[in-house]
Amino acid sequence: MPLIPQNLGFLGISSLKSSSFALFLRPFSLYPIFAASPPSSRPSRRPRIDPSPRFPPRRKWSSFEEDKSRQQRKGMEKDKASFQKSPPSPSSDSFEFNKRRAAGMDKFDKPKKNLKRKTRTLNPTNTIAYVQVLGTGMDTQDTSPSVLLFFDKQRFIFNAGEGLQRFCTEHKIKLSKVDHIFLSRVCSETAGGLPGLLLTLAGIGDEGLSVNVWGPSDLKYLVDAMRSFIPRAAMVHTRSFGPSLKDSTPQSGSSKPKDGPFVLVDDEVVKICAILLEPNRSEESRSKPGETSVIYVCELPEINGKFDPKKAMALGLRAGPKYGKLQSGQSVKSDFKDITVHPSDVMGPSFPGPVVLLVDCPTESHAEELLSVPSMKCYYSCPDSSTDGAKFVNCIIHLSPASVTNSPTYQSWMKRFHSAQHILAGHEAKNMEFPILKASSRITARLNYLCPQFFPAPGFWSPQHVNNNSCVGSSLGENISAENLLKFTLRPHGNLGLDRSCIPSQLTSSRVISELLSEIPEIRGKTEEVKLLWNGLDNKMMVEEPWLGESIVPSCLENIRRDDMEIVLLGTGSSQPSKYRNVSAVYIELFSRGSMLLDCGEGTLGQLKRRYGLQGADEAVRNLKCIWISHIHADHHTGLARILARRRELLKGVSHEPAIVVGPRPLKNFLDAYQRLEDLDMEFLDCRSTTATSWASLEPTCSEKTTSNGSLFSKGSPMQSIHKRPSSPMTDNSSALPYLKRLKKVLGEMGLEDLISFPVVHCPQAFGVVLKAAERRNTAGDEIPGWKMVYSGDTRPCPQMVEASKGATVLIHEATFEDALVEEAVAKNHSTTKEAIDVGSSAGVYRIILTHFSQRYPKIPVIDESHMHNTCIAFDMMSINMADLHVLPKIVPYFKTLFRNDVVEEEEGDEEESDDEEDDGLVRDKVSSFFIN
Repeated sequence: MPLIPQNLGFLGISSLKSSSFALFLRPFSLYPIFAASPPSSRPSRRPRIDPSPRFPPRRKWSSFEEDKSRQQRKGMEKDKASFQKSPPSPSSDSFEFNKRRAAGMDKFDKPKKNLKRKTRTLNPTNTIAYVQVLGTGMDTQDTSPSVLLFFDKQRFIFNAGEGLQRFCTEHKIKLSKVDHIFLSRVCSETAGGLPGLLLTLAGIGDEGLSVNVWGPSDLKYLVDAMRSFIPRAAMVHTRSFGPSLKDSTPQSGSSKPKDGPFVLVDDEVVKICAILLEPNRSEESRSKPGETSVIYVCELPEINGKFDPKKAMALGLRAGPKYGKLQSGQSVKSDFKDITVHPSDVMGPSFPGPVVLLVDCPTESHAEELLSVPSMKCYYSCPDSSTDGAKFVNCIIHLSPASVTNSPTYQSWMKRFHSAQHILAGHEAKNMEFPILKASSRITARLNYLCPQFFPAPGFWSPQHVNNNSCVGSSLGENISAENLLKFTLRPHGNLGLDRSCIPSQLTSSRVISELLSEIPEIRGKTEEVKLLWNGLDNKMMVEEPWLGESIVPSCLENIRRDDMEIVLLGTGSSQPSKYRNVSAVYIELFSRGSMLLDCGEGTLGQLKRRYGLQGADEAVRNLKCIWISHIHADHHTGLARILARRRELLKGVSHEPAIVVGPRPLKNFLDAYQRLEDLDMEFLDCRSTTATSWASLEPTCSEKTTSNGSLFSKGSPMQSIHKRPSSPMTDNSSALPYLKRLKKVLGEMGLEDLISFPVVHCPQAFGVVLKAAERRNTAGDEIPGWKMVYSGDTRPCPQMVEASKGATVLIHEATFEDALVEEAVAKNHSTTKEAIDVGSSAGVYRIILTHFSQRYPKIPVIDESHMHNTCIAFDMMSINMADLHVLPKIVPYFKTLFRNDVVEEEEGDEEESDDEEDDGLVRDKVSSFFIN
């Protein structure tokens, strides 16, 4: 079947402002797909806008030519010329894309990085030091909170759960300054954000940065899993300690005295040790991966007493350099007496250095073992204790869950520390009332006020104000609940104790709406107009925007029920999480029939909890039947392990089927390696086993599925070498047959007829997907066709995308770049907004949803309103019920009012911008409007 619709006329070519080509076509054009075409014999219906030459000069790919040798440039120009300018035909399938990137060869064009570790001169005197709670997961309880140990020239972070990058971006904590990351356990709860963090650091600057990562011996399993998609250079500084699971031999990278803790860091400003904690078990049973937890002990050196100049003068010393030597601990000769002056002769009594413990005791079985850990005995002392080797603990941060810290066993252990300040940083119910990520919550609340139908109220945000200030002052010896950004000051000694000055003010929905009404008074009227859209009383809108009434509702939506299907966009950004947009994830809610996910970037579980609340999100995870992943880039799959692990926890002891994960072959390598660490309770199916051709082999009689799925990669096509590379052979469907049959059964239970993966043009083994609902009957008993939804993943506009989208009810298409950045889109094999819209128009799609926006557009992308007649922009937490599809494009003009005062603003911390494979991190100049009229 030819990919090009026969009724399309190619009428002429002209240059546009942001592109080297343009085809002025009839409706449903293939403008973004073909770089150029011969003139048609059919007369043009539109005059040419620009009298520029018919074939404009070829673009210069500056993004490829920077810092490249002449040999590389010639090679890439040759690759580029092979597809950039050739006339389209059913056999050639010519379109514009970066062939080297699609084939995975672009990594060889970049110089290999030898990731650096920053070395800094440490100053133990007059330093500022504190420990601070980073509230990741405090409101959603999806991940372990992190803790920052801060010094003037050093930073240490304990635990790197999902959302850490996003949290640090919002609160201006520069991850490039972090020297060490310590994991209290090795699992998705504590390390879910580590892959994205390593990739971000590796992309900072020309050389990239690395960080020391410490964890118990289980860490090697996580490292092995991450190697499937993270450069080896980014993980050269990962170090494990403690006995391996096979034997009791200590691992390299740490020192352990007999019967003592592992010393990990020991320098002029801090000594950090690790004490392993295993669950209480019988002697015969062995430790399992992920069970080992760690107590970290952070000891600062003692504080020297005050120098007494009068004593120095009495001992015959002149004021000068010798005073400084004495203060630094060196003995000196007296100037006027024949004696040696020692520091103790002129210095007052020293103060012991502060000691902080970070305790992760995940179960009561661990708590029982905690009582008998010999390495902890020296810390059970009073401040005035005279026991040799005794150390007074100033602060203990408990990362343990409330179910453990409230147990009698754990409480008795806490009492051994006498006057220590206890900070309970485990999940506390009171922290659920207020969002930690305030920037995105503010946007969601504003959108909810404007259009609650598409932007439901967050599931975790209580309207009541809860007073959670459980401790006044900074006296020691109290048990308090942690709050976001709560500090405990360690230096200077005079300020030792709690510091609440950085705790953010609590954000409530009523406060956000009050600010909105003050800023944009007319938004109240716009909200009333939006309500009328659902009542069919939108005549004013029809007059002002007549194009909004052009579409005819497709028959598949006739009398469709609200419990049929809902699309929930959990993440709509690209590359890495930002203040306003999380990375890719689309939740398909099929209500009583189950649910599925399309892509699962970091933080997807947290986004589900923000949308549905804690209990609602758990129910959503329980009901997950299938997770489909488009490609192996980190912003599309690093939330997968956390979701699967949570599902396993929720269904433990309940009869259930494993989740089906459909993804590219490299994803299986990651999941297989990761399951050595943590059981994910899933079955894997290669995307290539779910193409139309593979389904046809399962059901030979289903001729309607045998579309031209392989034509994009067929013999003689530009993509042939990409699809059939030696390193990625075609899948043998015989081994996948049992899983295909089970997937078919699961699809039937969910009311779906088809799940068809198709290859797209982005990177090796990148796919899009088609979901088609089964037929149903209306009240009259007539059969009604099921809806069809298409998700592009990441891709250039290509014939395969158009073919798969034909007749779709909904197309969710990536639109990473604005139209002015088409060269960037080609270089990175992404799409512009206009290109994405034209794919849908060419395929006759009813509704188009644009997503996967570059993080250079913090709140809303740059769009051309004239192209939006059947299109809407996606936002995080947007929920689109199939019964509301007819209204979808009508909401777009109201975004213009809501975001009228916003500009494209540069994210704080330029050095945090990465040269990630998905986005170059560049930021556009500020503009006064996102909407181009």
